Amino acid sequence: MCRWFAYISPSEPCLLSDVLITPANSISKQCSEHYLPGLLPRHKEKELDHSSDAMIRMRNSLLNMDGLGVAWYSSASSDYIKHVKGARPALYKSQSPPTNDYNFRSICENTETKCVLAHIRATSGSVVTQVNSHPFVFGRHVFMHNGVVSSFSAIRRQMTDLLSFDAYCNIFGSTDSEHAAALYMTNLANNGDKVSWQKSYPLEEMLSAMTKTLVQIMLLQRDILGAKRTPSSLNFCTTDGTKMVAVRFRNHAKETPPSLYWSEFAGRTLNGKFPGHPDSKDLVNEEAIWGEDKKIGKHTIISSEPTTYDKGEWHLIDPNCALTVDENGVETEVEILYDEGLNAEDPDAEHTI
Repeated sequence: MCRWFAYISPSEPCLLSDVLITPANSISKQCSEHYLPGLLPRHKEKELDHSSDAMIRMRNSLLNMDGLGVAWYSSASSDYIKHVKGARPALYKSQSPPTNDYNFRSICENTETKCVLAHIRATSGSVVTQVNSHPFVFGRHVFMHNGVVSSFSAIRRQMTDLLSFDAYCNIFGSTDSEHAAALYMTNLANNGDKVSWQKSYPLEEMLSAMTKTLVQIMLLQRDILGAKRTPSSLNFCTTDGTKMVAVRFRNHAKETPPSLYWSEFAGRTLNGKFPGHPDSKDLVNEEAIWGEDKKIGKHTIISSEPTTYDKGEWHLIDPNCALTVDENGVETEVEILYDEGLNAEDPDAEHTI
């Protein structure tokens, strides 16, 4: 499956290279290597073969070589355009993996932001092209996905019928993920046009729109496919630059969704201004400009995998739960409530935890 990384803070910017490139387990390295504490046995967190859960191995072991994307928020446009207030997303996409993309590295080494979403893709069937890389931008809102909408081709036409006109027109690629993003924006903006995408909505409405999107997808699968439907893995993340909602979800009674972690501390280890090193407590950050007594601002990282060596800095989000982050950086984990009659069976899976 894909991998993604998100950082948000009300006050503390990060340098993109610090969080996306430098760490040994940065998203740039997750093309081919994975680190899954809490899902794999202790001291075997990087060895997927030691998992007794075939679906954990399948959902986390694929190579992610089918493109990259990064969206970061900048206030530049608000300094030049009268009607723009607040930060807006800048977007870079490539069909190359990050290890081979020099433009990506140059951008990251010279860009700081208080909010960034980054994604590396493993295609579930749609073509490898820039427009199919995540994240997807709708005005001031950004959306990305790890997982798959099962049997997407069977529900795609009916799914587009649920979209607002402008949301439908904003789909440039062919992925299930971008259609899910358009459905989320239709729900968030209450079928509004693209002008409504410039608004910032309350966190409760963002979570409600996300939950509605999950349910709508499952209802379409039930109504169209019936007993032939299979579970979907729907690890979604969205932000408006000041608030964030991420969900770790799979509509199956026992199978776990793809991995998803969060941290309120790891940003200090990742930030090159501060002492400490993301790869080991024994390594020294020679370039730090602050001392141990300097505190970092409130921040939250949500990521498919931990990106620092200290797994004590990270929390594994519970299955079928959402993590919300408000304007002040306060994190809350919330159970996603839905009709469990919408769960599906996976005929190819062995018994899972």
